[in-house]
Amino acid sequence: MILAAHTAIGLGTMAGGWRIVKTMGMRITQLRPVGGFCAETAGALMLIGTAVGGIPVSTTHTITGSIIGVGATRRLSAVRWGVAGRIVWAWILTIPLSGLLAAVTWLLLPHG
Repeated sequence: MILAAHTAIGLGTMAGGWRIVKTMGMRITQLRPVGGFCAETAGALMLIGTAVGGIPVSTTHTITGSIIGVGATRRLSAVRWGVAGRIVWAWILTIPLSGLLAAVTWLLLPHG
């Protein structure tokens, strides 16, 4: 099971990793190196703060918010809000759909 999980994660990253990087760095807003540095620094500081406070957060959500923030500092229209909105909807749907998939998998597998 552990190797299957590793394989699935590796294949998923291999198949969609570049697409995620492209969306985060070019489709939400055009990031320049200094903007990428600022977004990563802000994300890291937020993650350190939440870890110290014992607050569970998603690293993906944190860095996406930081990238949107960097784009919004130039001007609000620099952020492609349609792309950002689709990302938020994906986040909203991820947890309940993952739970549903886990329940279906549990029901289909034999219990011993």
